[in-house]
Amino acid sequence: MVVEKSNETAAGRNRRIFWGGNTAGCVREEHEMTLQQLKYFIEVANCGSINKAAERLFIAQPSLSNALRELETEIGHELLTRTPRGISLTTDGAEFLGYARQVIEQSSLLEQRWLNKKPSRRLCSISTQHYAFAVNAFVNMVKKTDAEEYEYTLREARTFEIVEDVKNLRSELGILYMNNFNRQVLEKLLRENNLTFHPLFTAVPHVFISTSNPLARKKHVTLEDLADYPRLSFEQGDYNSFYFSEEILSTEYAKKDIHVGDRATIFNLMIGLNGYTISTGIVSADLNGDNITAVPLRVNDSIEVGWISHKDIQLSRQAAMYLEELKTVVAEYGVDIKNEL
Repeated sequence: MVVEKSNETAAGRNRRIFWGGNTAGCVREEHEMTLQQLKYFIEVANCGSINKAAERLFIAQPSLSNALRELETEIGHELLTRTPRGISLTTDGAEFLGYARQVIEQSSLLEQRWLNKKPSRRLCSISTQHYAFAVNAFVNMVKKTDAEEYEYTLREARTFEIVEDVKNLRSELGILYMNNFNRQVLEKLLRENNLTFHPLFTAVPHVFISTSNPLARKKHVTLEDLADYPRLSFEQGDYNSFYFSEEILSTEYAKKDIHVGDRATIFNLMIGLNGYTISTGIVSADLNGDNITAVPLRVNDSIEVGWISHKDIQLSRQAAMYLEELKTVVAEYGVDIKNEL
């Protein structure tokens, strides 16, 4: 692969990547792509929409569409599936995106070292179930970032949406759990979408309740103890399957059930209605205050929390940094960390 300069002078368009050809003969067939095209493609993948990407790139939508089609023509592969509802990456597109990100990252490093240019914005997107420790790790990662500019995304999302985000590379990784009940269904879904689950730690089930709840003084609770209290769970939208529930024992009958959409609401209902939810036992006083406590739940079950990633895509340095912060945060609660990266 050879990088050459063209006569174009617009920033970001003055480098072309050439490959192929017949060096033995007189005729050399050349294919070319520009760094600008790669940047356009990455932005479209991040946005999931050509219109949104065009707005963020400050170019006309037809110009962006043409640039993407030229890129597909040059490499001889369809990278995007276009529908009236938006775009999604093809299998080739997902693989190409990983390489494109690495090329742009390396180009940025070259410019910083040899052209003394301003560093590019640091990018990273994470999708997660509603875990306070995932937010803690994100906060620590941002604080330790040495970039002058960055653009990060943290999505607290529904289970199916997390899988879709990582599948379509809107997020580099997703945080979710498995147990004996949902494992077979989730593993099948991940295989179908070319994703891998990496175990992070296994937690003993706990209930999160208000410190003023009468059960807060118990060393442990049972399902019978919880029978008269409202059960709180995160609603899953159109994919409201028991297998996608963020809480174990989702098929157990509860006299009082409340479904919520965000973590702030679920904690408010723990305090206001003495409700409970079942989770890992890792509760952050820094983010959630001192009004919520975790009490062990006596059941024959466990919660294996892990992260998912695309099989064909290498994590960026920033995503790897987030995982290290995640392990550090969780280790402070005394759980055994599985060190696979």
